[in-house]
Amino acid sequence: MNKDISKQTEQKLMQLQLIEQNIQNVLLQKQQFSSQLLELENALSEVQQTETAYKIVGNIMILTKQKDLINDLLQKKELLAVRLQSLEKQEQKLREKASALQKDVVGELKGDTRE
Repeated sequence: MNKDISKQTEQKLMQLQLIEQNIQNVLLQKQQFSSQLLELENALSEVQQTETAYKIVGNIMILTKQKDLINDLLQKKELLAVRLQSLEKQEQKLREKASALQKDVVGELKGDTRE
């Protein structure tokens, strides 16, 4: 019986490590999206202060209407905000799962030491 519990505990520990890695990946993605969002906000403020606006398409910069560029940047900003919300929900679920699993493992380990 003791070996079965230790195998289960070992599997749960491995699962916990995977969840922690997933949390790290989500945090990294959140950081990248946050920096992109900051860049977009800076670009928006700059575009709103100028009369001429250029857009990079491939390897060239082309003159574009300020209004069109602002709309494009606002759409990208909205998309990033939605992605960030999704990642925050994902992170929260992973943390809850990790916490529950950690309590399980600790409980099993305490149970092993009593026997």
